[in-house]
Amino acid sequence: MSTLYYEDVEVGRRYSIAGRSVNEMDLALFAMVSGDTHPVHVNALYAASTEFGQRIAHGPFGIALAIGLFGRIADFADTAIAMTDIRDWSFRAPIYIGDTLNLEMTIVAKRLTRSNRGIIDRHMQLLKQDGTVAQEGTSGLLIARRP
Repeated sequence: MSTLYYEDVEVGRRYSIAGRSVNEMDLALFAMVSGDTHPVHVNALYAASTEFGQRIAHGPFGIALAIGLFGRIADFADTAIAMTDIRDWSFRAPIYIGDTLNLEMTIVAKRLTRSNRGIIDRHMQLLKQDGTVAQEGTSGLLIARRP
């Protein structure tokens, strides 16, 4: 394990993070926390009558999962400070109970702010077990500079 500071981050570096399977409790808890109880997420009978044929995870659940999977990258454990934004996020395929989602992340840019703080831009793809891109987008990360 190595700690990466802003100065150490290389544009173009790719990370593959093994994911986790989405379960019934994920949908229930996300509905409770977010307050989004749309029946396509919480009512199996209703969801079966939709184009999806079954319940789907909330769109923002995928974003939250991607950010959580990023947290597994030990290189940034001590230097990641705060997410700065989410840009151009696309919901490309529904996420179902039972899907296993992995994260593919590429560092696409880095820059210094006016106050000389480091930001890296991460393009993230949340992939289903069959390789289908479920969601993708770019997110900035405020990262510590070398002391």
